[in-house]
Amino acid sequence: MTSSEPKDDAATPAYRQLADHYEACLDRHGDTHRGVDWPNAADAETRYRVMLDVMREQPDTPASVLDIGCGAGHLLTHIRASGRPIDYRGLDISHKFVDLCRSKFPEATFHRADLLQDAHGIEPADYAVLNGVFTEKLTLSQEEMTDFMRRLLVAAWPLTVKGMAFNVMSIQVDWQRDDLFHMPFDTLADFVTKNLTRRFVFRQDYGLYEYTAYLYR
Repeated sequence: MTSSEPKDDAATPAYRQLADHYEACLDRHGDTHRGVDWPNAADAETRYRVMLDVMREQPDTPASVLDIGCGAGHLLTHIRASGRPIDYRGLDISHKFVDLCRSKFPEATFHRADLLQDAHGIEPADYAVLNGVFTEKLTLSQEEMTDFMRRLLVAAWPLTVKGMAFNVMSIQVDWQRDDLFHMPFDTLADFVTKNLTRRFVFRQDYGLYEYTAYLYR
């Protein structure tokens, strides 16, 4: 097992409240879907499947995945249940979640790192996934959350060899919650095209009030 630790910063960034929120969920609900603030276990499993669908290889083809914002490592549990030959590595900014993952999966690699401050020691993987990292904004403004998303995607892109997947809340809904991060297709497409890649897919066919972006090299 390898790890990397972020440097302490005297000025706590605004996006740290996101990690604090999920840690509070873990304290209240334990190692469950609600402990990572997914309200429904079946929908959480759907998200894990959709994240892995970014991989265009046949299911029996070996590949590596970097799970950015890995939380309690539930994606690894899903991968192992599926039997797919995926070399999984987890990364999270939270001590609590990384310590939990290391205790559950001592043979796996988990990094504690803030990619916006230091990505040293993080090896690229075939694919990176960011599941739920950009779905809640809590008290951050739309502009603050958009800036966080853009900077983290730019930081994560060099850690991918083939592609990346992440989800955001859709604006094609009956109503929008102020604490969730709803992102228009055209706004995201403009950013991705100008800063990351012209090869991407937006997927909103799996029955949830969100969509997933697949970005490819």
